[in-house]
Amino acid sequence: MADPHELNESSPIESAQEMSARKKVLRLGRLLGLASDNDYHPANATLSQRAVFRQKLQQQQYQQNLENIYAMTLSYSSSDVTGAELDSDWVHQFFQLAEQIHNRKMQDLWARILASETVNPGNFSLRTLTTLKQLTLREAQLLEKALGMMIKINNENRGKLLSSYRISGGFGQYFRKHPAVNLGLSQFGLPYSSLLTLMDAGILHKSEFETGLLPAKQALVLQLPHQQQLTLTPKSNHLLFGYYRLTAVGEELAHLVAPREDVAYVSALKTLLQKDFTVTA
Repeated sequence: MADPHELNESSPIESAQEMSARKKVLRLGRLLGLASDNDYHPANATLSQRAVFRQKLQQQQYQQNLENIYAMTLSYSSSDVTGAELDSDWVHQFFQLAEQIHNRKMQDLWARILASETVNPGNFSLRTLTTLKQLTLREAQLLEKALGMMIKINNENRGKLLSSYRISGGFGQYFRKHPAVNLGLSQFGLPYSSLLTLMDAGILHKSEFETGLLPAKQALVLQLPHQQQLTLTPKSNHLLFGYYRLTAVGEELAHLVAPREDVAYVSALKTLLQKDFTVTA
């Protein structure tokens, strides 16, 4: 067993980044009940007693997590809005999953789900909760980034993460070395590895989609986050977009995560499209 005196060594001003790997591992020992606490001394405890102590620490942390989420939920709940009766099975599953959410920012997402469900139940499925439980802060930040680059064409309801456009047919394709134009998502913090991460998390579909051929000289309105719009008019009848799409779970999560605005992306998008589209802001 690790030395309990080692487990208690730490500097009050030492940050996690400055801490050595050994000290980080020793700190993890606290989660296993291998550090002294008041009258508890792991060196004098049996294996069963250490297991009981670890479970006690874990249950205390789970309780703290739920109380944090509950307090945040109250802050999002208005006395002026009529609530609705929640499904008891949904509530049970919610708390079972939510108790294991330790990160404060992720707890905030869970609080907003609960507050939303008390007003309008049924918006967030158990499948979405299961996905959200497995979501790391980094994956949530990637979703923020992706949502900041999503567009809606004309009045459609579902967003598209444009990845490319290409010429399909017509004489124009014979005068180009590459008929497809990549819109360069990697330049703006979404390399393909990040897209794969979102796919593995069940947020993006694993296949790339294409629009139908875009009618020439017929204006399209691209609606971007934060009230921005671009109007595109294709210069030929042979253009179409390639894009990625959110899954049903991704669509539900998109109601919780605020898109991260990327002015550089919008500017670059205008420039890239000008060759084959007439672009107006």
